Amino acid sequence: MKKLFVLLPFLSILWACGGGNTSEAGKNPYSTAEPAGDPSKYDPNRGLGKWTAENINLGAAIDPALITTAEKIQQVKCSSCHKMTEEKLVGPGWKGVTQRRKPEWIMNFITNPDPMIDKDPAVQAQLELCLVRMPNQNLSDDEARAMLELMRKNDGVQ
Repeated sequence: MKKLFVLLPFLSILWACGGGNTSEAGKNPYSTAEPAGDPSKYDPNRGLGKWTAENINLGAAIDPALITTAEKIQQVKCSSCHKMTEEKLVGPGWKGVTQRRKPEWIMNFITNPDPMIDKDPAVQAQLELCLVRMPNQNLSDDEARAMLELMRKNDGVQ
């Protein structure tokens, strides 16, 4: 009987950790990552992820509600590594980012940084300067869109 009490937790752990389901049903439906695929098909203007020019709705004017949301996120998740100026802190400064990168690239990078760090030559060059990979901040789509709006405002969009 003692052996059963020792063996039962072990089998429970083994059962819970085993199996690695590789079927479609086992995939994370919330993942924004695209499959690795052919590296020659990487689009440095768009990056990797679900964001395209067609599914990001930029208004002509800045949305103040998005700015309020973004400023809170920036203080908690971004300001320890990024300044709003051109100055590098841990990561690069944000000034001018919307002139250097398309909105879809920015959205894909802040929601899906790991595959882009691995594939984008410009990001890899930046990593050599900064020496620290940007962690995935697990921003929701709405939070990422708010951050893009803050970057637009920071670059002078009215």
